[in-house]
Amino acid sequence: MNTATPVDTRFDIDHLDHLVIVVADVETTMAFYERVLGMRRIEFGAGRLALGFGAQKINVKRWTPELAAADCEATHPTRGSADLCFITRTPIKSVMRHLHACGVPLEGAAPIQRTGARAPLHSVYFRDPDGNLIEVSNELPAP
Repeated sequence: MNTATPVDTRFDIDHLDHLVIVVADVETTMAFYERVLGMRRIEFGAGRLALGFGAQKINVKRWTPELAAADCEATHPTRGSADLCFITRTPIKSVMRHLHACGVPLEGAAPIQRTGARAPLHSVYFRDPDGNLIEVSNELPAP
C-alpha cells in the first residue's frame, strides 16, 4: 500500500498561442482569410505559413499522406474538420454586409445567439474553402 502524500501536479493554461488547420491549397486558404477576415500573412521556418490576428496565429498546412505520418502532427489530420469562433467588435450586421460583399454565403439562420467562453455571443456562420466552419461573433452583455 502506497502511503505517500499525493503531489499536486496540476498547472494552469494562460492562453492559446496557435492552432493548426489542414487545407488542400495553402495559398487559396491564405487569400480567403486575409480577404474575408482581415488576418495577416506570417511566414516562418522553412517556407511555413500562418495567419495572424491579435496575439494568436493559425498555422496552415497542406494535407499530404506524408503529413499524416509525420511526428508531432495530429493523428488524423483532415481537411474541413475545424470549427473556429472569432470575436470581433465590428457590429455583426456590418460583418454580414462584408461577407455578402465578399461573396461568402452564410450557414443557417443569421445572426443567432450562442454561448461563448466569456459571454453570450451574437454569431454568424460560414465555411472557408476547405469546409471548416467559421463563426464570427460579438460578445453580448451578460444577462
